Formats: sequence, C-alpha cells, structure tokens
Amino acid sequence: MTLAAANAIISRVFRPTMNVGQIYVRPYGSTTPHMPIGNVLELGLEHTEQVITQPNMTQLGGGVHSEVRRVQEAKLKMKIADLNLTNLARACQGTLGAVEAGTVTAEAHTAQLGGLLRLKHMAPTAVTVKKGETAEAASEVTAAGNYEVRPEGIYLLPTAAGISNAEKLWVAYSYGAYAVMEALTTKAVELDIVFGGLNEADSGNPQIVEIFRASQGVTSALALLNSGFGALDVTGTVLMDSTKEGVGISKYYKVSMT
Repeated sequence: MTLAAANAIISRVFRPTMNVGQIYVRPYGSTTPHMPIGNVLELGLEHTEQVITQPNMTQLGGGVHSEVRRVQEAKLKMKIADLNLTNLARACQGTLGAVEAGTVTAEAHTAQLGGLLRLKHMAPTAVTVKKGETAEAASEVTAAGNYEVRPEGIYLLPTAAGISNAEKLWVAYSYGAYAVMEALTTKAVELDIVFGGLNEADSGNPQIVEIFRASQGVTSALALLNSGFGALDVTGTVLMDSTKEGVGISKYYKVSMT
C-alpha cells in the first residue's frame, strides 16, 4: 500500500462501526503467543479526565481563563461469555489445579437421612456404600430405596430403610480426571491484550486494538444459578508500558484499521 493510500484511510469520514471479533491475551511481559479467550460479548475502554481550570478574574461575569485537561485513567471493561477455567481463574483471582483419575476404597461419612454425603471427588462411578463401625466389618447397602448417586456426592433418601441417622458409612467409588479452581488465592493478573475486530457495518474491514498492559480485576458477580446464559463482568486499568518508546508512540494502547 502506498503512503497516499494510507493517508486516504486516515481522511475517511464515513466509518460506521459495529465490531465482532476475537480477543487474545497473554501475561504482560511474556513472549509466548497470545491465546484466544473465547466469546466476549462486550469489550471497551473508558477514559476519565482530570480537568483543572483557572477562573477569569479580569472582568465581571467570570468564566474560564485557562484550562488543562489530563487523562486520569483508562479503564478496561469486558463481558466474558465463555466461563472456561482460565477465564474463571483470572476473574476470581484463583489458582488452577488438575486432579488425576483414581479410586477411593473406604471414604468415611456419618449418615443423615435427607442429606448429601459430599465426597472428596466429583462425579463418582462404580459406587458402593457400606455401613458399620469399621470399614473392614461394614456390610453393603443397596442403592434402591436408600440413596442416589449424584455428581456432587451421595444423596441419602429421607425414607431410606437400610440406613439410620448417625450410622457410620464407608463409600468406595471411582472418579475421572477433573480440574479445580481455588478462588481468591492470588493477586490480580496483568495482561497483554489484542483485539482482532471485524467491522460488520463497514464491509467487514479489520480493526486491531493492542492494549499493551492492563490489570484485570475480580468479577463483579459470579452467577451460579440463573435462567439465562452466564457471563463474567470484569474491569481493569490500562497501565503504562515503559518498554514503548519514541515520539508519538503510545505507552498504553494502539488502534490499527484499513
């Protein structure tokens, strides 16, 4: 593209905008590739100004004699629709862990009819429930009419005939591999963000926004049970990237378009 063609892009007046696109992130300072974070319903930057004025004291009627405007901060806002574990951990300042598949031979519990035995692992299969003072001397309890196996554990039926309140129970089961997010265990992350946008209102022309360094705060809410789709509403602050140098070179973010 010639310089004249590039200048023509700058001088364009008609540019209605309605973007879709992908968002990619990586930890700030990392040299690894930016990774997509999934479907994001909203992405935006909000600027806050500090306005300092000097009153006009030279005549009646007042007014402003001089003014200085400074950008106080630029805020990042995202509504993330894909609640994958990576997004969830960043939004909840959490730590991720992987649990290998395995088996449990005799997990101890105390019976309470109508209650849930929350097992140490999720989604149990090949479940056996026994009752007795010790695991070795315990006798098996049939599931029918006594308990239900659920992903979160063993639910003891209120009308169970083969189990009594306060009896010692021993549960054997298998479980598959799963992941865990331990919330509020780490500090907020700083991210290097790239938005690859396509302008649906302008023939699908691309628009790329690079946010060099931004903090991501904890989500304002985490919907666990609702009638619609869940989303993570997160905000952050666009921070100065001191590695960006040069006249007219931003230390905060850059927008490129055709």
